[in-house]
Amino acid sequence: MRKICETLELNELKEYFFVVIISTYRGKLLLSRHRERTTWEFQGGHIEKKESPLEAAERELYEESGALEYEIKPLCDYMVRDPDTGEGDGGMLFTAEIQRLGNLPESEIGEVRSFDYMPEDLTYPDILPVLFDKWKEISEI
Repeated sequence: MRKICETLELNELKEYFFVVIISTYRGKLLLSRHRERTTWEFQGGHIEKKESPLEAAERELYEESGALEYEIKPLCDYMVRDPDTGEGDGGMLFTAEIQRLGNLPESEIGEVRSFDYMPEDLTYPDILPVLFDKWKEISEI
């Protein structure tokens, strides 16, 4: 199902449901592959009850990459909408520079890999390129 993704100013949303973390390790993009898929994605997921977006981002980064030492910061908010109904949910986009990786914890992630480029086989092709472009734009400032 096609989705529309738009980026917003940081803290523009009043409620957050998801976090996405674009992480780098040794100067390369670090993406994760869910064990039941063949496609790649940034680390991220649902924010649990009583969890802040930053707490969710730190948890998801560890669970989906094994990151032990890193610098993480929020970049912007984003909305993902159904193009037919306009309904959707919001999230916060983070960036993380990982200094040290440990073993991948037991989770739904089957593999983590470094890339020099954004791969074409993405789990969320309507969402991830929009967030990646915003990350590149902000990172170049």
